[in-house]
Amino acid sequence: MHTAGEQGRTAHEVAMGIDLLRVGLATAVILLIPLVAMQFTREVAWSAVDFGVAALLLAGAGLACLRTARRVAHWRPWQRVALVAALATAFAALWVELAVGVFFNLGS
Repeated sequence: MHTAGEQGRTAHEVAMGIDLLRVGLATAVILLIPLVAMQFTREVAWSAVDFGVAALLLAGAGLACLRTARRVAHWRPWQRVALVAALATAFAALWVELAVGVFFNLGS
């Protein structure tokens, strides 16, 4: 007899692979927005570095949300919402800082 681990991937590994695929697809779809906009207007002018940083930021936020959701599944709903709101706020603050440099002039 073989155990589940010996026969192949465990259910957790399969679920994690699906989650990674979802984050990757969501990141790609979101990055299509500025890519398409660049074809129609000069107002959007992203470089390869901009796309790379945005991809890292979006994928990182998505993976952080997934990992956090798995770790706090037993928490009360309001606690989970508050934690996701904190993650979203941190993501938005970093995005804005990189875009326009509100606090430290890291962007543009």
